[in-house]
Amino acid sequence: MSDVPLPDRPLLTAHRRPHLDAELWRHARQPGLGLIGLVLVLPVAVLLSVGVGGPEGSVLVLGPLITFSLPVVAMIAFWWEDWPGSSLRPGWSGPADTLVIAFAGILLTMLAQAVVDRPDLRGVFDPTPGAGHAATFPATMSIGGGAFVAMLQITFAWEGWPLRRLGRIASGACALAVAWAAALVVHFAVERGGLLSGSELGALLVLTGLWQVGIYVVWRGWPFAGLGRRWVRILSANVVVVGGALLTYAAVHVAGEVRTDVITAVAGQLIAAGLVVGILFEGWLQSRLPPAAERVVSLAAVIVLAAVLSFALEAYAATLAWDRATADDWVGHVGLNALGLAVILHVAIARRWPFTSGSPS
Repeated sequence: MSDVPLPDRPLLTAHRRPHLDAELWRHARQPGLGLIGLVLVLPVAVLLSVGVGGPEGSVLVLGPLITFSLPVVAMIAFWWEDWPGSSLRPGWSGPADTLVIAFAGILLTMLAQAVVDRPDLRGVFDPTPGAGHAATFPATMSIGGGAFVAMLQITFAWEGWPLRRLGRIASGACALAVAWAAALVVHFAVERGGLLSGSELGALLVLTGLWQVGIYVVWRGWPFAGLGRRWVRILSANVVVVGGALLTYAAVHVAGEVRTDVITAVAGQLIAAGLVVGILFEGWLQSRLPPAAERVVSLAAVIVLAAVLSFALEAYAATLAWDRATADDWVGHVGLNALGLAVILHVAIARRWPFTSGSPS
């Protein structure tokens, strides 16, 4: 699998054989396939939300670790197409890839520590490391978020061009390196340069991720996927995604003084809802509605689901005491990291195992 050439465009926005048969098989089994997937997704999301000493400890420890693992998740899912786990028998692929992702997330978190302070294992794994230790939250978060947003932009808006020509493994590794380089440039130019604080930059990055998920996950690349010329697709997609995020950020501030953690929390729930609708329940509406109606209904479903999630999580978070993090930090963590990662691991990494036995390969 590792030496199979990559298709010219990401599969989320270009449906081509041999993936078409498996895609049609999955679509025909929706919404049941998505509903049964919640059996695995929800427990993982709950564990990631409260598993380290409760909600606040999970934000402080798992928030950075998951954020730094997400670019690796994107590399394995969208560039390596589940390698190295794909070289193992079904059932072992997901756990093997997850171990690679977890190990890489730890190393990259420590690399970001070195950028902002110094490597410190206690600062990585202890929610209350104490004086003299380099805590990872919130100091490193804009770097991790920047790397993930850059990785998605390279993968989808840039269609992996021209890196996909390098071959499956080399192209994914190069994309990850370029994404990290871009994140560091933004960190030093914007945050260290005093243009935006870390939390402001983080909110802008989350809004960029919202535009990416909306266009490339919920709407599967529309309207850019249908454009014939590559340079037109790439230029227009980058202008709309980056420009849309900047305009959204500006509009929020013009409308009134809104805290950055609130922006992140709201956008995080919209992103999580977009992943649920666009990935977990992939294809449910595509075969039942005309394309324009399907896009409208999908967007409405994302908004409604995000509102429900936000209301429930905010109500629970308001009953807790917070010290280093805020209630909205946790709400954002649940959407962006816990639920979002659980959905991606189940669908894009583990390929919905064990619920896809009998699926055409």
